[in-house]
Amino acid sequence: MSVRELREMDLKDLKRELHALLRIQFSLKMQLATQQISNLNLLKNNKRDIARIKTIITEKLSAL
Repeated sequence: MSVRELREMDLKDLKRELHALLRIQFSLKMQLATQQISNLNLLKNNKRDIARIKTIITEKLSAL
C-alpha cells in the first residue's frame, strides 16, 4: 500500500491492516526458521509496511 492510501484510512482500518501484517510477519518468520522461504525481500518489505502503519497511527493519535 502507498502512504497516501494509508493516510486516507481511519484508525480502525489501520489497526486491522496492522494486525494482518503482523500475522503475515509471523508466518514469514516461521518460514525463515524452517528454511522454507524463497524470497527474503518479503520479510523486509513487510517490516517496512508495519513501520509505516505504526508511524501513521501515531501521527493520527497525536493530532487528536
